[in-house]
Amino acid sequence: MAKPFYITTAIHYVNDVPHIGHMYENIAADVIARHRRRMGDDVFFLTGTDEHGQKVERSAAKEGILPIELADRVVAEHHRLWKTLNISNDDFIRTTEGRHRIGVYELIKRIQERMPDDIYLGSHSGWYCQSEETFIPDNQVKDKKDESGHPVEQTTETNYFFKLSRYTEPLLRHYRDNPGFVYPQTRLNEVVAFVEQGLKDLSISRTSVKWGIPFPGNPDHVIYVWMDALTNYISALGFGEGQHARFDQYWPADIHLVGKDIVRFHAVYWPAFLMSAGLPLPKRVVGHGWWLRDNQKISKSLGNIVRPNEIIDRFGTDPFRYFVMRDMVFGQDQNYSDESFITRYNGDLAKGLGNALSRTLKMAETYFEGRTPPVPCNDNELKTTAEQIIPEYLKAMDELAFHRALESAWRLVSAVDRYIVTREPWKHFKEKGADEALSRVLWNCLEALRIVCVMIAPVMPATASNALTRIGDGPEAIGSDALQWGRLANGATLRGGDGLFPVIDAAKYLEKNMDEITPPLETTQAASPDVAKISIDQFMQTDLRVGEVRSAERVPKSKKLIRMMIFTGDGERQIVAGIGTKYTPEELVGRKVIIVANLQPATLMGVESNGMVLAASIDGEPSLLSVDPSVPAGTKVK
Repeated sequence: MAKPFYITTAIHYVNDVPHIGHMYENIAADVIARHRRRMGDDVFFLTGTDEHGQKVERSAAKEGILPIELADRVVAEHHRLWKTLNISNDDFIRTTEGRHRIGVYELIKRIQERMPDDIYLGSHSGWYCQSEETFIPDNQVKDKKDESGHPVEQTTETNYFFKLSRYTEPLLRHYRDNPGFVYPQTRLNEVVAFVEQGLKDLSISRTSVKWGIPFPGNPDHVIYVWMDALTNYISALGFGEGQHARFDQYWPADIHLVGKDIVRFHAVYWPAFLMSAGLPLPKRVVGHGWWLRDNQKISKSLGNIVRPNEIIDRFGTDPFRYFVMRDMVFGQDQNYSDESFITRYNGDLAKGLGNALSRTLKMAETYFEGRTPPVPCNDNELKTTAEQIIPEYLKAMDELAFHRALESAWRLVSAVDRYIVTREPWKHFKEKGADEALSRVLWNCLEALRIVCVMIAPVMPATASNALTRIGDGPEAIGSDALQWGRLANGATLRGGDGLFPVIDAAKYLEKNMDEITPPLETTQAASPDVAKISIDQFMQTDLRVGEVRSAERVPKSKKLIRMMIFTGDGERQIVAGIGTKYTPEELVGRKVIIVANLQPATLMGVESNGMVLAASIDGEPSLLSVDPSVPAGTKVK
């Protein structure tokens, strides 16, 4: 019997314009869902929209429409976008649906019956963030702004409260007993640190808002967003309804996939609600990183929205899906630009997979009358390479390291290219014709490319289906057993056709789309024309290398200095950098940086530093130079 696997995205607030961050989250969840399905799991994939709250109420009033009209319009856009992106969700939950209200009421009912004093009526004063619709602790407020820069104001309300303070120790115990509950480790560290400070009771109702679910027994109160919205994960499964077989089958969720900025709500508030109600906790809360523009989070409030619709409309959904999954190291942040998309597209897709498939199909069609070669081969270097790569690929997929999984697939593409260059099938055909030796060579290439298509199917489903059809295999043949060598049919009809990925003329495209290009970072350290020039020999004396931050912590009594242990390929070294005003130690761990490796040691605030981390300076704020995460630590920079 297939094992149930339940994955959810965070439901998206209807007052926010869908952008690349929303796209990425749903694509990532879709990749996980498609991979688990082809591994034999019984997958249920949920996404949806959070439609209540003060911001929706006010936005609708500005337009002179009802809140539900605004919600309906945005939901229609979500459905259109998810269809364009080929998202294979099994359900879409709206918090305005009747089934959701039933689930919310059932959760509150169970809490009140099991822990009667966990919900109580009380008064609360504090810093309230309208943007996040939550009260902010005093230690997270500076200059009337929260840690994300949103404005806050002092507010006093009489609301229903949830006794979150009661769950400080139970939550810490759960984190200790289940170290994989929050992923990646940096997010878990942040959650633990937050809870260790001590939790305050949580307001779960509002009287100033009318657009929402009335609180049971007191309709003057509306249930507050997090008690309302978070319940979608079980209300979508029929929780609270007479027939809830789906809830019994799929809960607890295997993965809640959310942005790193809302991990706290999913890893603190949500499990506390469930503990109080006596319900199982989700198995894992996974916090993905942000897509950035100019090293800032892409968001409506910051006005730096990137909507890559032009990219998708012109070059297709699959290339965009490939780009966001290949370029971002899962859990970390990544800058977006059209230039980086085009570089990845031309290098990996057009001149990589597309070229390898086109040339192999053309030779096989020409030499073997349009059919797959008749004689297979079970002993060759491509088979050896595939059998080495496939376990690495599967391990990376299970670890959500999608960039590594795709990197391994492209190692097999490169192996096919080298194999063709070495074997010279065109020369063999000219000298000896379409004999068994030539059949084995081209069969090996097609079989290796078939396996590549199976590997990329969760990320590029339409491309994989198209390519498998061209190779002579069925587009549905993407299961785990399809990764085994030797599955390619003999004598099947080949369909060459046009190239899968026409090369993009980068200069021409970017010239026409300058408004989409991320402007270059300005630095206060640009060299003026009269700066003394150095020779290439002098420059080459500087030893620049790629390093990976293995650990990081603040230097005591310093606001700027962070001490890092950086792996440089042959060992670790301690480097101290003045980047603490921009970066936290947690977000540095795992990051690839560029260091000057041959500086003489220096002592900063009593801590020895053996090297320098390179960073630009923007109005005095540091911005670390980035490097492709796939580049190994220790690689020289020239």
